[in-house]
Amino acid sequence: METFYKTIEQAAQAEYKDRGSQFIAYAFPVNTPADFKNRLKELKKEHPKANHHCFAYRIGLDGNSFRVSDDGEPSGSAGRPILGQIDSKELTGVAIVVVRYFGGTLLGVPGLINAYKMASLLVLQVIPEVQKPILTHYTVHFNYPQLNDIMIVVKQQKCEVIKQELQLFCSMQVGIPLANEQEVIYRLNNLEGVTIDKQSK
Repeated sequence: METFYKTIEQAAQAEYKDRGSQFIAYAFPVNTPADFKNRLKELKKEHPKANHHCFAYRIGLDGNSFRVSDDGEPSGSAGRPILGQIDSKELTGVAIVVVRYFGGTLLGVPGLINAYKMASLLVLQVIPEVQKPILTHYTVHFNYPQLNDIMIVVKQQKCEVIKQELQLFCSMQVGIPLANEQEVIYRLNNLEGVTIDKQSK
């Protein structure tokens, strides 16, 4: 079972030219469709005279959350080849927008597929991939004096604190790396008066 996923943490751009047409690819990390829409809007403002703003993105870990757009290019000639490059590197949380300025010569569908693929390939080559642990989310309930014991487990096992409420009775939402899940649950359950609930997605 996979315990890590691959993504990017920074943005980049690259350019590809074919018979006068210019393809500028922008790759950037993205967590939600709303994030993506905002970035796309910015790129359209930056390139108001471009003929096409084609894109693809994939988010989440279930493989079902993705979108492609040919933005006026022949069907299947832009969005799919862009997504193909994201998928060939097994990335998620990634979007690529390729802005095209038409150069006067028609490239035909095979030429377009190649151009969008190459622009996407080039931009992904300049960004380092990062591996991140897949996290399972839990809520931990405890009394304030146990905070220190809990934080020791959280830090040692590289858990991520998502939010916490620290009063007399405390609760903390944590993301536990899949690889350490059993160990963390075992150690937290061994602390007096601590209860943990798994979060439903």
